[in-house]
This record gives sequence, C-alpha cells and structure tokens, in this order.
Amino acid sequence: MYQEVAKLVLYRDLGEDSILLKLSGIFRDFDMGESTREELTTRIYEQMKALLDLSTLYGFDKNLWHNYLTFILLTNENSFSMTSEKVGANDGSVNHFAKGDFRIFKKLFDFDFTPIEKKLDIDCFSTICHYKAIGKKERMYNKNVSEKVQAVSEQIEKAGDEDEIFRIITDFYKAYGVGMFGLNKAFRIKSLPDGVEFLPINNTEKVMLKDLVGYELQKKKLIDNTEAFVKGLPANNVLLFGDSGTGKSTSIKAILNEYYDQGLRMIEIYKHQFQDLSAIISQIKNRNYRFVIYMDDLSFEEFEIEYKYLKAVIEGGMETKPDNVLIYATSNRRHIIRETWGDRSDVEQDNGMHRSDTMQEKLSLVARFGVTISYSKPSQKEYFQIVEELAKRYPEITLSQQELRAEANKWELSHGGISGRTAQQFINYLAGRIDT
Repeated sequence: MYQEVAKLVLYRDLGEDSILLKLSGIFRDFDMGESTREELTTRIYEQMKALLDLSTLYGFDKNLWHNYLTFILLTNENSFSMTSEKVGANDGSVNHFAKGDFRIFKKLFDFDFTPIEKKLDIDCFSTICHYKAIGKKERMYNKNVSEKVQAVSEQIEKAGDEDEIFRIITDFYKAYGVGMFGLNKAFRIKSLPDGVEFLPINNTEKVMLKDLVGYELQKKKLIDNTEAFVKGLPANNVLLFGDSGTGKSTSIKAILNEYYDQGLRMIEIYKHQFQDLSAIISQIKNRNYRFVIYMDDLSFEEFEIEYKYLKAVIEGGMETKPDNVLIYATSNRRHIIRETWGDRSDVEQDNGMHRSDTMQEKLSLVARFGVTISYSKPSQKEYFQIVEELAKRYPEITLSQQELRAEANKWELSHGGISGRTAQQFINYLAGRIDT
C-alpha cells in the first residue's frame, strides 16, 4: 500500500491526520518488519476507530474502505479537481497525472488485506469492507454527503480502469463541485485570526416553496431573482421584511433546496460576523457556485455600527462584489435600523452634524437591497385558508371545516396571534394528539 500511496501526484496532500497516510505507514512497517505485532495491531485499531468515527458522521455503509477512498476523491481540492469543477473533463497534460492517481486508487479499492489479517490474527479490515451500519435518524448524520459518496463509491467499484474512473469523477466535479462546497448545501463560519473557516450545516430543513401556503406574489418575486442569479444573469440582493411567523426565513430555506442542484449554496452569518464579510467573499468569489449570504432577523439598534460593514460590501467599497455572490436577508423591520424621533429632527447638534444626515445614512442600507419583499400578517380569512390547506397534509385530521376553524381561532388567541407559524403550530398540535 505504501508504495502506491507514495506515487500519488495530484491527490497526495491528504493532511497530517489522514487515515490513508497512517495506514500506509503501518503497512510499510509491516512489510519491513520494523514494528512488533502488538504495536502494529494497536496502530491499526487506532485508524479503524478514526474510520468508524468518520463513517458514523457521514452515515457510510456496506464497504467503509471504498466509501473513505471515494470521500478523498470528492473532497480533495487540487489543481485538477478545482479546474474540473469549472470546466469538466478537458484535454490537457494534467489528465495524465490524474489518470495515474486514479489507477492507484483503483488498486487501493481492490487491495487485499488478507495477509496482514492472517499474520496479526485480526479481522477488522474484513469487517469494514462488509459493514452493516446501525440505522440512524437523518439528523444524526450528514445524509446529503452520505448519499453522494456511496453512489460514486458503487460506480468506482464497477469501473474497469482509470479511464472510467476519470469520467465518473470529472462528471461529479462538473455537476456538484469538489470539497465541502460540492457536498454540502449550507454553511456557517468560524472566525480565525487569519480569515474564516466554513462549517457545513449537516441537516438543513427539507422545506420546499410549495410547502409555504399563500404568499404567491412574494414567492414569485424571490424565484425570479434567484433563477436569474443561478443562470448567471444580473440579479439583486434581497430583503424580506414583515411580521414574524409569516414565512420569510422558510422562503429562503426553500429557495436553497429548490436550486441546490443548479449550483446554489448558502452561507449563514450573524451580525457580529459582519466584519468577516470581506474574508468570506475572498474565499468564494472564484468558485463555480452561486452563493447566497443569508442574514436572518437582521436589525440594528441605534448604537450598533455593524451595518457599516454590510453597506460597504453590498455596494460602495473599492472592490466590486463578485457576480457569484448575493445577500438575502430577513427582518421584522422595514428599515432594519431602529429610528428615533431624534433621527427625524433636523435640529443641528453640538458637533455640527444634522440628524437628518444620520437618518439618511441608516436608510441607505435598505436602498442597497435591489429587491424588497413584504410579508404581511395574514387576515383572519387567510389564516383559516392556511390552516385548512395544512390540515389536508394530515389525513388523520378529520375535523370538519367549521370545527377546524373554531379550534384554530381558539389556538391563535392564546398562542401569539394570527400568522403562518401559528397555523403550522396548531396543525402540529392536532396531528400530535391523534393517538392520545
């Protein structure tokens, strides 16, 4: 194994903690007779634990060894994989090295662990190659990554040679990309001294736009802008504002699910992270995806100045915002930044500034969102329509229309008033009481 791993060219940067590199070192010592049986067994078990931990995280199954090798191929960012992400398979000398690496990975796929297992009297390699994972709820692992890795792993298992693996991998890079952006839909960020780290959000809500009852005009406006964006056409930053519980955040989550397979990705950031916006954009501007930077429940108090970072990034800074980045934000406030009567007064302050100038500076942030969409509280009639439509999705709810409306009215009076969220909570309550 170690002789093959040492020949890798494009995929050789695997990281210090790479299971493959450490197993390679173990097999080298085994062949050279440089470690005792006990030492080799202990080192192997350490890497088996690491492999099992990774497999549990991503829900791998059947052949964990093959899944792991495929995971490397799909996540290793190198000159070949990054170029293939943008243009797919293309003629070039780099293909010679890529196919050489794929030939090595094919040998690793077919590697015979029998000699070391017999010598050390262990069976861990046989077990991971014929594995039956314990069934888990989706929220316990990254299902999106799991499904893709296992599907490609099965394709490589059937591949006859490196040319076929080349086609399989480059097709994947072109369709989904490489690395964490290729395998995940959404991300949060962690601030670092020298930049930011992207943290995948393992399980995003599966909500689709059709699941949001009503607000058809609002959804169409959001769809039109997003479709233009994913097609590479001019599009605008979007602000969704209005009453709480009306579906603003749900609409944006649904947009991600609708357009993920067209290259849309989402990065959720919080107000205290706005100073990292430039670092975020610098890392994603040259990737072959369309990124929505998502800011939920955006608002600023009078004393907060983080909005200045946002204004500079949206429009006004020296560096032009890249074409593959938009900002989608939700807010309960139409103007995002809290206004006071003092802001509206045009009386000159002691420092010589007009308060109206201050107000204009704050309002200019909203003006930098090219599309603003209002989500207003539904009327009583619309609230009942939402309840009735949601109830249809639960056949076990058998209340008549009159009974349903009467109960829905009681619910909203004691649970925060009329909204789409209140309607969904009421239906959840009814559905949860069916068997009680």
